[in-house]
Order: sequence, then C-alpha cells, then structure tokens
Amino acid sequence: MQTVSLENSVAMIPNGASLMIGGFMAVGTPERLMDEIVRQNKRDLTVIANDTAMPGKGIGKLVAAKMLRKAIVSHIGLNPETQRQMMAGELEVQLVPQGTLIERIRAGGFGLGGILTQTGVGTPVQDGKQVVKVDGKAFLVETALRADFALVLAFVADYLGNLGYALTARNFNPVIAMAADTVIVSAQNIVPVGVISPDHVMTPAPVVDYLVTNS
Repeated sequence: MQTVSLENSVAMIPNGASLMIGGFMAVGTPERLMDEIVRQNKRDLTVIANDTAMPGKGIGKLVAAKMLRKAIVSHIGLNPETQRQMMAGELEVQLVPQGTLIERIRAGGFGLGGILTQTGVGTPVQDGKQVVKVDGKAFLVETALRADFALVLAFVADYLGNLGYALTARNFNPVIAMAADTVIVSAQNIVPVGVISPDHVMTPAPVVDYLVTNS
C-alpha cells in the first residue's frame, strides 16, 4: 500500500476507466475524490455503484459534469439530471436490481463467474440472459462485475491500509474494495498501526493499493 496525494490518486485514473464507487445516496461516497475527478476533467467513465446520488452530491457531481459514458446502478430516482441524460441518449444507464447488483460485485471480488437469481425472471430484466433451472425453478445467470478502480470511503485507516467503516458506509465500500484491479481509499481518519483492533478491521491492508493523504 502506498500513500498518495489527492491529486496524484485521481491522476492515475485514465479517461474511459471503469470505477466502482462506494455509497448509498452519497452516504459513504468519497466526496474528495469526486471533486478531484471533476477538477481533473476525467471523461468517458463507466460508474458501477448503488445509485447516482442527487444533484451536487457524490456521483451526482460526475453526472452534472457529463463525465459518465455509462452507469450500472440500482436506481436513478433521486437524480433528475441522470434521468434527463438517459432519455436524451447522452448516458447509457443499466438498471440492476439492488440485491443482484451487490451480489454480482461480490462474485467479481471472490473470483466467481456470476450468480443465479430468481429476481427478474419473466420481466424485461431477463432479456438477453441465460436461464437455467435448479430443482425445477428458473434462475437468471447474472455475470460477475469488476472494475478498473474502486473508490472507497473509510471511517478509519491505519498506515498499513487496514480499514474500518461507519454505519451505512459499510454497505457497499467493503464489497467494491474486493472487486477492482486498483483500490483507492479516502479515509476520514488516519491512525497509527495498532489503533484499530484486529477484530474491527473490515477491509484488510493487502486489498488496498493507495491511501489518499488528508493533508
């Protein structure tokens, strides 16, 4: 794990990259990284996340700056700009049921090819997907999801890169940290090694590639 400045952490992200971004309606989203992506004018990005937040918050900042080519999310109901861009053909939006989305990411993180789920059977979600039967019941084959980068917000990190999360920020951040080639972490608190009890480490240091400094 390396510590890097905010500017250098985002400079590593090329135009056209795929990003997994933590957060649920912007709670648990690394806002400093969002702001820096906008400042550096990254373009043609694919975002995999629970949602696109709302105008002026979280991923909504990237939407407003028209930095996204594609969004793979569970809903866009809180962001009228995402809806407008989708209907105008400016942004490709792939809606995935929330439980299916997180399990596809989890599968990607654990080296699985995908999951089987009954969610979406017999609906437009099924279109173009393989259907298999298990014990006489139909299941959709949903492929695993991975990304070039995971942008993670932790409540606390130590100097090795062990991470802990607070409250609902734990929903997506630990899972996306397992499912990307490069993991960049912004932590609200950075503490010496040993301050975080081993029992409280939710993402272990070997998973983390870069920790953004708070200076």
